[in-house]
Amino acid sequence: MNRLLFLTGKLAEHSLHQILQAIQADSKQSPFEYEVKQIGVSVAALMTPPLIARRLPKVENIDKVILPGLCQGDLGLLESQWGVPVERGPKDLKDLPQYFGQQGKVPDLSQHSVLIFAEIVDAPDLTIEQIIAKAQHFKQQGADVIDLGCLPGKAFAHMTESVRALKSAGFQVSVDSMREDDLVAAGKAGADYLLSLHENSLWIAEEVASTPVLIPAKPGSMPSLQRAIEHCLKRELAFIADPILDPIHFGFTESIVRYHKLRKKYPDIAIMMGVGNLTELTDADTTGINAMLFGMISELNINAVLATSVSAHACEAVAEADIARRVMYRAKQDKRLPRGYDSGLLGLHDRKPFPYSAAEIAEMARQIKDPSFRIMVSEAGVHVYNRDGLQQATDPYVFYPELQVQDDASHAFYLGVELARAQIAWQLKKRYVQDEMLEWGVASVAQNKQAKVAHREASIKERQETVKPDQASGATVQASAKEPVGNSTSPENKE
Repeated sequence: MNRLLFLTGKLAEHSLHQILQAIQADSKQSPFEYEVKQIGVSVAALMTPPLIARRLPKVENIDKVILPGLCQGDLGLLESQWGVPVERGPKDLKDLPQYFGQQGKVPDLSQHSVLIFAEIVDAPDLTIEQIIAKAQHFKQQGADVIDLGCLPGKAFAHMTESVRALKSAGFQVSVDSMREDDLVAAGKAGADYLLSLHENSLWIAEEVASTPVLIPAKPGSMPSLQRAIEHCLKRELAFIADPILDPIHFGFTESIVRYHKLRKKYPDIAIMMGVGNLTELTDADTTGINAMLFGMISELNINAVLATSVSAHACEAVAEADIARRVMYRAKQDKRLPRGYDSGLLGLHDRKPFPYSAAEIAEMARQIKDPSFRIMVSEAGVHVYNRDGLQQATDPYVFYPELQVQDDASHAFYLGVELARAQIAWQLKKRYVQDEMLEWGVASVAQNKQAKVAHREASIKERQETVKPDQASGATVQASAKEPVGNSTSPENKE
């Protein structure tokens, strides 16, 4: 049985013991023995590997050390000093049960079974350099094939040059056009796929090496699509079939039925679905649309999608498709619901937004003996507390008269940023962690740690210039990173 050592701070020690005892009492959790060591700082999240190494020179009879999830720094220092694995736990203590249970295991999302074609719909209007730049962007978002869209009635004079440039840059390329001359030229230029051929233009597939994507000669005509499929099967030509996904109120439901019928008739052929007709043409968040579509794609064993990112609200559609295909593939392999695999499609809300109740936050507030503000969010609203008391509201402006930061610009700025995040988190039912940016699923951006440190240093300098030494004992308000119980501590007070 593994013996684990949990390192924590003074304020979180009691809660950590309670949660670990509850985990041990749950027969569904993997059994382990544990030890908790309070490292001598108030806030566990402010521990750093050098500080920990100094205060804990060695560990004995331990198989693994678990640090708070918000602990920053290179853990290699501790692993080399102690000779045992060291890892970060979840950012919040309340997530420890999931961390040790089945849902807490990091899933393998490296595999999928769907190719993503990302269409550059305005390719004729772009230079080759602009096309390459867009292609690189889509590749970073997860695209496998770059599709050059040809605009009806508009010449694409540099199409063949664009295809060759993309191929030279290492991209797989498809060209989407209704003009047969364009498709022939694209195929001869080296395009990997041609969108879209039908029963009357199949001769193109026999003149070039490109793989055709087959569509009905007339909208919704399954017999036409089946004739094209049979033609390719008879001649042993590779192809992908696309019955065409129609927009809502223009045949959407019937088009889903077509996909089901096609897969039932041809269990082994490659099928494509153009998801852009839903993500682009519906005023709804694309995260949910992609989740639903890729659920059907997974069930029907569809092998490729054509994704677009034209409308402003669909700017992350390719990245969402990448996450959706991986989550659905893994859930299908595991024979599980697609829950607990990745939060990339949870943009607006979180499954567990409020880990602490108002009563639990009040209990934490009673333990605080310093003037630094902590900010937490519960179902009841936003909570701000320090040694002088606890405030709770849903409007940050309510807090202003009691914060006493009218003459402290740096901390007023900091509290304004954090309280705005907290209010948004409460309104949208999202998880809030003080000093951490809100998570927006696939649209999340990385924390600018350098800017945060720069603000903190400026704040310290401001205090040194404006606060006399004999006034510094209780007059200042400084906020920083927090572990589950929250904290605000200046860098010079970490130890």
